[in-house]
Amino acid sequence: MWNDRTKILIGENGIKKLSQASVAVVGVGGVGGYVCLMLARAGVGKITLVDFDTVDETNINRQAVANKDTVGKFKTNVMRDMILKINKDCAVTDICKRFCEDTKNEIFANKFDFVVDAIDSVKDKVELICFCKQHNINIISAMGAGNRIDIPSFKVMDIYKTSNDGLAKVMRKQLRERQIKSLDVVVSESPAIKPKNAGKNTSKNVVGSISYYPAMCGCVLSAFVINKLLSD
Repeated sequence: MWNDRTKILIGENGIKKLSQASVAVVGVGGVGGYVCLMLARAGVGKITLVDFDTVDETNINRQAVANKDTVGKFKTNVMRDMILKINKDCAVTDICKRFCEDTKNEIFANKFDFVVDAIDSVKDKVELICFCKQHNINIISAMGAGNRIDIPSFKVMDIYKTSNDGLAKVMRKQLRERQIKSLDVVVSESPAIKPKNAGKNTSKNVVGSISYYPAMCGCVLSAFVINKLLSD
């Protein structure tokens, strides 16, 4: 069987737990794409993909969904096909929409055991986190994985204990204002660096990124979720 090596570690009961679990990944880009693949290879039985974006050529350097043949296609559609090639029995729901006030009820029409926040937009991240907290839905969020090139080292911690992460700093302020008491996040131990060559035509808001950093962040996120699912 394709998951025999996993069964050696977690046993038949663990395989059953993961096969019955339902996880939503919101944001299927550099970080979220690798989360999806790790969940699928571990045997998670139901995976919901939420992302409004299509694959761009600039995604090829770091996103699991991106290659020359997928440019222009919806990321959720590409990831759905990738997951089913790993585990044909996985129940994949792909929602080609942005998480926001207008779509949240549709996206959360089904129950999830866990939600992974891999969104880039601060506004959307805050809204997703608040929605999950208000409805007692387990959630973990990715913090910054860009503008770093060293050997990655990520930790899981409460957002209010983070440092050296610009995204987490902004998030802490907004979450306090929304009275969110705690939030599990995956954060890099390395501070972001100043890009060496952004180029005259590059927006100041564009973040530099390299192949392995988003992937490592995604692996830590998925490991956290898988271990929580197995422990429940």
